[in-house]
Amino acid sequence: MLIRFYKKSLLLALSLIALTTVILIAFCYKTSSVQNASGNRELLLEKRVEEVEKENMILKKQLSLSQSQVEQMKMMGSMQSDLKTNVNKSGFISPNCPNAEPSVPKCEVIHISIVCAGYNASREVVILIKSILFYRKNPLHIHFISDERAKHVLGHLFRSWDVPGLKYSFYMAEDYKADVDWIPNRHYSGLYGLMKLVLTKVLPLDLEKTIVLDTDITFATDIAELWQLFRKLGTREAIGLVENQSDWYLGTLWKRHKPWPAKGRGFNTGVMLFDLRKLRDLNWMQMWRLTAEKELMNLLATSLADQDIINALIKKHDYLVHSLPCAWNVQLSDNTRSELCYTEVNDLKAIHWNSPYKLNVKNKHVEFFRNLYLTFLEYDGNLLRRELFGCKAGKGNSTFQEQLDNLDEEDICYEFRREKILLHRSHLYYLDYNYTPEPNDVTLVAQLSIDRLQMLESICKHWDGPISLALYISDGEAQRFLDYALNSETLQARKNVGYHIVYKDGQFYPVNYLRNVALKQVQTEYIFLTDVDFLPMKGLHANLKKQVMNQNMENTKKALIVPAFETLRYRLDFPKTKSEVIHQLNLGTLLTFRYHVWPKGHAPTNFAKWRTAITPYTVQWEADFEPYIVIRKDCPHYDTRFVGFGWNKVSHIMEVDAQGYEFVVLPNAFIIHMPHTPSFDIAKFRSSENYRSCLQTLKEEFQRDLSKKYGFAALKYMAVGNR
Repeated sequence: MLIRFYKKSLLLALSLIALTTVILIAFCYKTSSVQNASGNRELLLEKRVEEVEKENMILKKQLSLSQSQVEQMKMMGSMQSDLKTNVNKSGFISPNCPNAEPSVPKCEVIHISIVCAGYNASREVVILIKSILFYRKNPLHIHFISDERAKHVLGHLFRSWDVPGLKYSFYMAEDYKADVDWIPNRHYSGLYGLMKLVLTKVLPLDLEKTIVLDTDITFATDIAELWQLFRKLGTREAIGLVENQSDWYLGTLWKRHKPWPAKGRGFNTGVMLFDLRKLRDLNWMQMWRLTAEKELMNLLATSLADQDIINALIKKHDYLVHSLPCAWNVQLSDNTRSELCYTEVNDLKAIHWNSPYKLNVKNKHVEFFRNLYLTFLEYDGNLLRRELFGCKAGKGNSTFQEQLDNLDEEDICYEFRREKILLHRSHLYYLDYNYTPEPNDVTLVAQLSIDRLQMLESICKHWDGPISLALYISDGEAQRFLDYALNSETLQARKNVGYHIVYKDGQFYPVNYLRNVALKQVQTEYIFLTDVDFLPMKGLHANLKKQVMNQNMENTKKALIVPAFETLRYRLDFPKTKSEVIHQLNLGTLLTFRYHVWPKGHAPTNFAKWRTAITPYTVQWEADFEPYIVIRKDCPHYDTRFVGFGWNKVSHIMEVDAQGYEFVVLPNAFIIHMPHTPSFDIAKFRSSENYRSCLQTLKEEFQRDLSKKYGFAALKYMAVGNR
């Protein structure tokens, strides 16, 4: 009532101003038309103008007051309306306005289901996960229907990523293979393209609803908005889908094109809402199976995997489907008509790269969508470790925080100690990997950063055996590595190379952490521990396999030393035999490794004896010894307190010796260090007194720990000199 009153006051005030203005104009016109006006009339006119101006000022003030009061009354009315809102049983605020969308409670868990199998799919799905995490405000639980490879990769990734408010579960597709392997499928996704059909059987019975996504989706908004649409499903509607944005199901793309039956254009199953409770009540498993059996009598196979069967089922039971806004699945497939969606919808929600060509799909707006994808591809995933404040399920890693709190920030070696407890986000098997271990086989183990990438092709040409590499790179550099590897004929020809990405975090190069990551992924019984700057002699892999048998390493504790040399020349006529190595040593083209900088590191190898040796010979451990060795994979792991430059290999060889391994030098094997620019960590070691002081402190602590662990036998290490 008050608002109506002030609206009327406004209208009245406006009318008075208009009327007064008209009178004034008329009066002025009449006065000016009189040629011989007296002085009294001029004074009267002047006085009248002043009076009108005062009246106008008063009216304007009243108008301003009325507008302010109207706004106040609107606010009061809004507050009263808010007070009258009801809270329903689910905890959602239900406003009186029928068009308002209640938000998802901030601590409600959103369940997402994804079918993901193999190494390549495990890499691609990370972009989807990043885009979801970037916008999300709710706890998430991701349910993966996967194979053992994806479980291994993604399980390790999420454990090392340690994102607050993110749970994950794995369900082995192999356990449900019999439910779908009878369906002939021409789609490139193979058996896994049918696995979404069995979600009601796979997922826990107490899970009532889930968002189902393909791995090639990129989100551009909070997934809670999609979760919210479950409330729009009608009483009988059990699936939410976006209409297919091509003419595929219309059967008009080419002659004799006979697609599976569908309602209209059909629906795309890349983004789905699954009301699991309703589907189970409807006996979903039987429904789709009967539909598939009937259609396969005429169509013989599916072309689009689960999408064909779901569309055929909806054609018969259209009450099941709730049509979602097209912005939730903008499809960039071949022959797409998605422009009809995003020319009308400014706020795109989810992009679907459902063409086999992925980012290279033909679309006049593909650059816009590709930039969105690349933004998440290169986005630092460490920044997504955000706590969800106010939610019990959204808290961060308390163990890491407790360890961090126990560190003394006044300690000059604080940053070194922090590095040891740092959990590095890691993605194992970044590229496709296919290798079956052979008896007595040896895996080359090394680590590298992006500036050593050019060494990979040379190593692969010199070593034909399995390789396990840990790469310390950023998210953006991972894309550079991927481009490099996919465009290298040498690397593409090798499927026995495991590339394990450890994402950058912290101030130092975590060299021993990287070595341990690569070491733990070895599938052979024996490993060759080396650095990526070394090229092995050609044929070394076969040589080492023979030596493993000859030295009976299965039943003895031996560490085989591969003598290390170096060249200062970027162009080297790489020696093929030991005699050629000796010849180049005599010429000065080759040198024993680091003899002029750090002779202690390899002096115990006894290069003088190696020149004439024809059989393996034993050497004793000495202080600061750091040879490159072949050893059983159950050897000691590297000590991660040593980061950057200094004592990272020395400490490892020391513990190998403490465990009683015998060091045996191979007389017909060698590796050669290739020249490169000094690393940043070497520069820090040389320029920083604090760096060197902390390294000495860590070294002394390691020696004490070694003595405690191995007792009297390890006391000799306490006398080791400083490096």
